[in-house]
Amino acid sequence: MSAPTEGSLEAPTRHPLDWKNAQFYDKDALFLELERIFDICHGCRRCVSLCHAFPTLFDLVDESDTMEVDGVAKDDYWKVVEHCYLCDLCYLTKCPYVPPHEWNVDFPHLMLRAKAVQFKQNGAGFRNTLLASTDTVGKLAGIPVVVQVVNAVNRSKPLRRLLENTLGVSAEAVLPEYHSDTLRKRLADHVSTQKAEAGEKTRGKVALFATCYGNYNEPQLGEDLLAVFEHNGIPVTLAEKEQCCGMPRLELGDLDAVEIAKEANIPHLAKLVEEGWDLVAPVPSCVLMFKQELPLMFPHDEQVQKVKAAVYDPFEYLMLRHKEGKLKTDFRQPLGKIAYHVACHQRVQKIGMKTREVFKLVPDTEVLPIERCSGHDGTYAVKKEFHAISMKIARAVVNKVKQGQVDHYASDCPMAGHQIENGLNDGSKPQHPLTLLRKAYGI
Repeated sequence: MSAPTEGSLEAPTRHPLDWKNAQFYDKDALFLELERIFDICHGCRRCVSLCHAFPTLFDLVDESDTMEVDGVAKDDYWKVVEHCYLCDLCYLTKCPYVPPHEWNVDFPHLMLRAKAVQFKQNGAGFRNTLLASTDTVGKLAGIPVVVQVVNAVNRSKPLRRLLENTLGVSAEAVLPEYHSDTLRKRLADHVSTQKAEAGEKTRGKVALFATCYGNYNEPQLGEDLLAVFEHNGIPVTLAEKEQCCGMPRLELGDLDAVEIAKEANIPHLAKLVEEGWDLVAPVPSCVLMFKQELPLMFPHDEQVQKVKAAVYDPFEYLMLRHKEGKLKTDFRQPLGKIAYHVACHQRVQKIGMKTREVFKLVPDTEVLPIERCSGHDGTYAVKKEFHAISMKIARAVVNKVKQGQVDHYASDCPMAGHQIENGLNDGSKPQHPLTLLRKAYGI
């Protein structure tokens, strides 16, 4: 590979994922492409600070006999793959060689291809499959008697050590609580009395995709969203049925399972869109799944594209309403200084910092944005072998929160918020931006 040439100045574009093609799973073809991309990355090294995948690659190169990619053993390529959690930041914030550049570098989707090849060959193992089975675990852990046991185990250091030794789930990671009183149960009888008022882009009424996490782990998020939206005259209904969006399975490379989740969710969501509803979800990864990953996996599926065009991050939606003159600014309580962690899966939606923009409308409120990865990635931070690395990645975020002397710290990704909590280790708790906004409204 020649020395890096000038990067493209055109906006990044994304090619559909050709995952139905048998060549996609050809290991020899995969390794040729891995070597090509790794060689480009080695010659550039701009992404060294993003995650642990790139330092792993560069260390392998620097410690090889040739100090080039051709000196790295092919089996060691998997050491790079296992540290990529598909945050997409290298593609959208660092790499100058993404399409339409002729070098056509799409590091995250190459890692996804590698994970898919590995999954086809070896499966995912019990621990990884369990962690990705968010619907099943949520349903089981949410049984009234079981939920008390699960939460007690998660809080017990001796039992967590046992869990680490037997299952490989880090004893030091913050595990989410489970609730038998799920969001679906809490909103089962909810009927909005609001009358929708359409805007230029928004239709003024939203269907909430609860998400596994929002349903089983932090149902308060959905209640806060409901309160904020309906305070602003936006009727909210809960999607009739749903299952996991598929992101945890995507990260395993289990693309067939992603398709199964798509077939379960998309028809219901597309029907809501056809009935005049916009779509929102309280977890950025789930929004990204419908905005980007499924459309790239199923580019010719009209229902997938219909959902893509109608799904919004909650704060993206609120700012659209504000631009249309339809957002209330009758805030009753200032929020002081907020350390706001900008979630990776929100950044790559290319919507800007809409959460910060909304908070700027609240009087006597200052926002300290932190655009660094928390290192959590849903399951990466809870795995025994990766937890310490995840906390090292989070250190820059944690230090910013400490230095900021803030009144609150928050992230649109609730799991990232708890990762920061773990790094601070001072007894403080994160507050989700929806919770803080509800507090500002005094509702």
